[in-house]
Amino acid sequence: MQKLSFVFVHGLSGWGSYDRQYRSMPYWGMRSGDLMAYLREQGFSCYAASVAPTGSAWDRACELYAQIAGRRVDYGEKHSAEYGHPRFGRDYSDCPLLPAWNDDTRLVLLGHSFGGATVRLFSELLAHGDSKEREGKDPSPLFLGGQEKRIVSLVALAAPMNGTTAYDLFEDPDFDVSRVHAPLWSHLLARMMALGTRPRMDGRDTRDWANYDMHIDHALEMNARIETLPGVCYFSVPCSKTKASKDGTFHPSRGMEPLFVLRAHQIGAYSGHTEKGRMIDESWRENDGLVNTVSAMAPMGAPSTPLNRACIRPGIWNVLPTIDGDHMWPQGGLMRKHDVRSFYLDLLTLIAKTAG
Repeated sequence: MQKLSFVFVHGLSGWGSYDRQYRSMPYWGMRSGDLMAYLREQGFSCYAASVAPTGSAWDRACELYAQIAGRRVDYGEKHSAEYGHPRFGRDYSDCPLLPAWNDDTRLVLLGHSFGGATVRLFSELLAHGDSKEREGKDPSPLFLGGQEKRIVSLVALAAPMNGTTAYDLFEDPDFDVSRVHAPLWSHLLARMMALGTRPRMDGRDTRDWANYDMHIDHALEMNARIETLPGVCYFSVPCSKTKASKDGTFHPSRGMEPLFVLRAHQIGAYSGHTEKGRMIDESWRENDGLVNTVSAMAPMGAPSTPLNRACIRPGIWNVLPTIDGDHMWPQGGLMRKHDVRSFYLDLLTLIAKTAG
């Protein structure tokens, strides 16, 4: 039996093992110790990828492929021309993320937050490639497809698979965000967070950033091209750190990361419509501080079922019970400490058992 390789992909403004700061402050297990090191001690081959902190799902998927396969990053001739940035990026030929990339490679992809969109689009390209890029000059093997058998499982951790109203609520003319009441200090912290997640514009098309992909309309457009692969076992881990009020809105519960308190209030009060007219009802109000809980369960239209450990089927999203935790719970917490080692040990053991 070939050994599984568990590849963890960080979220917006995150970092991985190729980044210098990971040595002193690992994204995975930041507050409770390096999660990758712990899981390796338990016998799992785990790796922390480093993708563009604020880049689009496409660019991040291309970077992920280059790291795993040990190649130079190729964003695609057609894509780079359309979105206005260089075609090629860093070369990982001398420092691949995995020891080997071949037909025996068996990947388990785990994406936190926007890392969920990254690994989902990566799986789609690995399986089916891209018809436009195949017409270009010397296309990357990623764009040729036909490699879906290398993917065993995919895990979305607090991932905005259908987008997040954290962006849309500010652009809905019928919603007055100024009427949402929250502590004054939460406004100051939210501004700090916004500065840390804002992309550094470099002249490329504004559609080629994570904040574009996380709008609900755009996330659903991405979903339309991503197939739920019949041979892959899918798992989702939704989180919630809000409670319902009598008026139907949701507010942060005790223990939420202070950085997310304002946004949790705003998401918890919002209902309205997207730019393209999709109605957002009250079912979107429960949230983890950044992502709507309902959006983290499964892509709209994809088959899903509550997790049944005795009967895990491929080609369907197995939704774990909602975690009582905020958006940073899956990586161990930011300002608050969460020991997630037992959670991941259980999850990886389950996946390995399912893979056989």
